[in-house]
Amino acid sequence: MTATEVARHFSEVLTRVEREGETIEVIRNGKRVAVIAPTSDRANGAEVLELLRHRPVDPEWAADLKWVRDLPVQERVWDE
Repeated sequence: MTATEVARHFSEVLTRVEREGETIEVIRNGKRVAVIAPTSDRANGAEVLELLRHRPVDPEWAADLKWVRDLPVQERVWDE
């Protein structure tokens, strides 16, 4: 993604990184100048799926996961 695109859509870029675990490469003048990536303390969806493939699901864990997924989503409100 070009530096201009990142600047114009910064909030959307952060959302993609935060929610999807996406890593964004920032390109300026045809060269990669930066990477915007999730923090290392947050597992992304791909990592979670990989863990699930190699570990049997505990019934209590599955129930807890369902409970968390059913919680209402609360949007962040930022002061403009």
